[in-house]
Amino acid sequence: MNWPEGVGRLILDEIDSTNEEARRRARSRAAAGGWDGRPLWIMARRQLAGRGRRGAPWTAPEGNLNATLLMRPEAPAAQAALLSFAACLAVAELLDAHAPGGRVALKWPNDALLDGGKVAGVLLESEGAGPRLDWLAIGVGVNLAAHPQLPPEARGAFPPTSLRAAGAMAPRPEEALEILAAAFARRAARMAREGFAPIREEWLARAARLGQTIEARLPGRVLRGVFEDVDGEGALVLRTGDGPVRIAAAEVHFP
Repeated sequence: MNWPEGVGRLILDEIDSTNEEARRRARSRAAAGGWDGRPLWIMARRQLAGRGRRGAPWTAPEGNLNATLLMRPEAPAAQAALLSFAACLAVAELLDAHAPGGRVALKWPNDALLDGGKVAGVLLESEGAGPRLDWLAIGVGVNLAAHPQLPPEARGAFPPTSLRAAGAMAPRPEEALEILAAAFARRAARMAREGFAPIREEWLARAARLGQTIEARLPGRVLRGVFEDVDGEGALVLRTGDGPVRIAAAEVHFP
């Protein structure tokens, strides 16, 4: 598989977090060992302090994929945030390649499920004071060879799983990164040409529980309704007894 043209690659043996390394390099700019502004994938064979949404810890033993794409988007901040959907679709393509018999689904806003278990997550972080971002970090964690061993009471509706646990062949992280980088580059290029619409359609085709009842947990309240759509700005559209509700950010649970 060909590595995307114009995209850098940095593979480290051990790091606290690939997103933190992306932040450091973005802030260092032209300093020694800094970042020149071109897209750069940073991968760590061992990640000691990975995290997911809302600062939740992300366990990342050796053999799993821990990677972050550092980039400077040309689009406004709100549009750049939609690249999370392109990243999730790239993860789905990676899972398809190594678990062809598995049920791969995407859970809004940024998780990937394999046979009903959480196998991957995407985390976006950025900085910028104006309408455009100074930098965007797209962190991706995929359980290739291992997954956290949690007690039954802590597993929730989406117990962690891995490609290996699902009976699939786990690729080397470097091989997985090549598939992921190429798959993301294709979708990012299409989004730049055609907008979010085709990415949205592809994502909806893989959406977990589309057309079914879900819960959206927001600060201070829980909304239950039918997962009806994702709109053109990436927001969840939930049909409740009071009509459609647009939700920009929430924790989604399946009752």
